[in-house]
Amino acid sequence: MARAVGIDFGTTNSSLAVVGDDGRTALARFPTRVGETTVFRSVVQFDPERRERNGRLVPESGPRALESQLESGGAGRLMQSLKSFLASRLFTSTSVYGTTLSLETLIGHLLRALRDGAERNLGELGSRAVIGRPVRFAHAREPADEELALGRLRAAFQKAGFTEVELEYEPVAAAYHYEQALDHDELVLIGDFGGGTSDFCLLRVGPGVRHARDGAAQVLGTSGVALAGDAFDGRVVRNLVAPHLGLGSHFRSIFGRVLPVPIWIYRHLERWHHLSQLRTPGTLHLLHELKKEAVEPGTLEGLLHLVDHDLGFPLYGAVESAKLALSQAELARFAFQDGPIDIEEPLARVDFEAWIASELGSICTCVDGLLAETGVAAGDVDCVFLTGGSSLVPAVRRIFEQRFGETRLRSGGELTSVASGLALRALA
Repeated sequence: MARAVGIDFGTTNSSLAVVGDDGRTALARFPTRVGETTVFRSVVQFDPERRERNGRLVPESGPRALESQLESGGAGRLMQSLKSFLASRLFTSTSVYGTTLSLETLIGHLLRALRDGAERNLGELGSRAVIGRPVRFAHAREPADEELALGRLRAAFQKAGFTEVELEYEPVAAAYHYEQALDHDELVLIGDFGGGTSDFCLLRVGPGVRHARDGAAQVLGTSGVALAGDAFDGRVVRNLVAPHLGLGSHFRSIFGRVLPVPIWIYRHLERWHHLSQLRTPGTLHLLHELKKEAVEPGTLEGLLHLVDHDLGFPLYGAVESAKLALSQAELARFAFQDGPIDIEEPLARVDFEAWIASELGSICTCVDGLLAETGVAAGDVDCVFLTGGSSLVPAVRRIFEQRFGETRLRSGGELTSVASGLALRALA
């Protein structure tokens, strides 16, 4: 049995690590059609044809969910970014092919699949785990919202068989991972950039700190902002994709007036997990009517096709590919084709950075506020460790280069360092 278990349940990706009796950290691996991966995509999928004998829906999660969605030709229901709803009182449950499922149940399905997959190569995990939590939950506006999120998170883990749960801030967990390579003490700033939140922690780590604090890290302060990779993706959709789908176009009302196509439709496109919410009889009827009355014929065909076929996942896959390319080059090409949709556009890094300027400003304010709150000068920080997928965005790294200097920046294990640190934290 594993000696210690750490689970990073992320908005976009999840991972699980254990520290065995030999003191070594091991990451769970999950099979895919192209080989094993340590990254478990945080998605749940339901196919209306896949049911138990009693009619109960059988969910798929992680890599298998994506494969199942492809096999169904997009006919299934694919849900992502469930973590971002934990603090929201507006999302309590949803109907999936006639079955009402709570948010905790949906996340529980995902975590159970994560657990089952991990136990196939790591052995039995037991009932205890240290799990990560963001410094600030998305949609949390007051302490009661934070408590709601934590209660839901614990309930979901219980459904997956983890009845003894301890929570740790995700950037603190990343610090446990980082300090394993240290032979001296450091004052380190951790930046953890996920899909829904960007979290920061200033703390002292190293062998001397571990000895003095019985293995615990010495945390000076934490802060966070509820935006990260998902928000960046949404800016690309708003500025590059939506204009091809009729953003800014007009239709003729029944009174003969020329009116703009409602902007709220396009705001739903900016979070792909919100796009599924447009696929209702009422909204589809509205889109058909708007299409018929469009001032420019054919303007809304792509939008209707996107919503009717629930193409959020492949659309955002194209966005992610272009964004990743921009991490390596000044110019990338965005391409997405499906039915009447045929978008192929150059995407310049300078434009992308202009689109996300507001989000970058919020991150800067958060980091500067943490330094001011703790009374620590930037020059006193020994190292900055950046992790999470969006830490690879050049404009994000530049925030820290400008404050701390490039030589003090460290990175690595962008998608698994938190899980590794959580398992190490379980030993403390």
